[in-house]
Amino acid sequence: MTVTSTIDQAQGGSKPAETAPLPPLKHQVVIVGGGAAGISAAAQLLKRDRKLDIAIVEPSDKHYYQPGWTLVGGGIAPIGNFVRDQKDVIPRGAKWIQAKVAKLDPDQNQVVTEAGQVIKYDYLIVCPGIQIDWHLIKGLKEAIGKGGVTSNYSKDYAPYTWETIRKFKGGNAIFTYPATPIKCGGAPQKIMYMADDWFKSKSGVGVNTKVMFCTAGGSMFAVPAYSASLDQIVARRGITVKFKHNLKEIKADTQEAIFDVTTDNGVEEVSIHYDMIHVTPPMSAPNFIKESPLAGPGGWVDVDKATLQHTRYPNVFSLGDASSLPTSKTAAAARKQSPVLAENLLAAMRGKPLPARYDGYTCCPLITGYNSAIMAEFAYDGKLAPSFPLDPTKERYSMYLAKVHVLPWLYWNRMLKGAAFEADIFKPLNQLVHRY
Repeated sequence: MTVTSTIDQAQGGSKPAETAPLPPLKHQVVIVGGGAAGISAAAQLLKRDRKLDIAIVEPSDKHYYQPGWTLVGGGIAPIGNFVRDQKDVIPRGAKWIQAKVAKLDPDQNQVVTEAGQVIKYDYLIVCPGIQIDWHLIKGLKEAIGKGGVTSNYSKDYAPYTWETIRKFKGGNAIFTYPATPIKCGGAPQKIMYMADDWFKSKSGVGVNTKVMFCTAGGSMFAVPAYSASLDQIVARRGITVKFKHNLKEIKADTQEAIFDVTTDNGVEEVSIHYDMIHVTPPMSAPNFIKESPLAGPGGWVDVDKATLQHTRYPNVFSLGDASSLPTSKTAAAARKQSPVLAENLLAAMRGKPLPARYDGYTCCPLITGYNSAIMAEFAYDGKLAPSFPLDPTKERYSMYLAKVHVLPWLYWNRMLKGAAFEADIFKPLNQLVHRY
């Protein structure tokens, strides 16, 4: 808390309030970030040792279930379903420091907040999430939220996505994917399939609509088995796919999307008219990580992909979107990473070898319409890692129900509390699988 004091002058006036420097703090474990990764990591640690002195540095007073924003954009649920007060999700026994981090100084075992407060630590967990770089697409910041320009990658615009889809009268509906790593790599397609479904089966404008997926990548999905299924889906739906198209500018006055297109002859600039466009913006590690000694290639926190321990600072660990872990950046990945991190950090405290290993597991429930989804589960090197004895590359109504109803409940009631997850997910999902 900022301390201020007003000094009265002799004639009854007063000098402007002076801000006293914030006192330094010290905690055994400091967690930078109070999102899915930070809260689940704290819960996992305290589950194993209630005596730990843990502080979570997080500026926001609200906690969001961000996978739910796709459901908001698709008109399935209101934004209010996916938000809680931050104070209500902080694990019992952890301290919440409501502040923004400005600097990481691992050589001095400390972090510095934007208010100038120094927080010392014995062990550090870095998981502030990913940074949305809206500014890297020219004209986007001025255009978004009106004129058919939207994005589910912000709570502020996800409701507008649904408004745009619901009121769409036909024309070009473009959905983009950038040339950077992003959180929830399937989200740009999920909203596209729901929009296409709505246009064709609900609003009736499908006959007058061209749905386009413009991706900077060269395939529909990073894992070949799932990519093959998505190839079939876009072909069946008649969706136009344009690979190697990286959005760089929005011209709102003429409703043009400007792309850099990689060809055999180099990079060409292409303009495509839009009547609506869902933009997935470029993303990166937060600047205070990029500028710190903790950063590795690409600016991400440089950790061992199995142990989650930093490659140069043994008292530093990282998980979630800001880490260098070579897997998709999803809440499901953080769920699998947090118990590994907890086991290994506690072992490091005791001076013992790190026993736990993360295999790269992640999950992306790919909604392919208003009654179907592919539960894309995989690990490092694109190895399929299904939780059920079924072909995971197939669309299923049961997986749609799981995405919409089961996973949000498990997030709030199990994952953020450090509780066993598999025992809870298998029972309801197996019932769904056998019913549908």
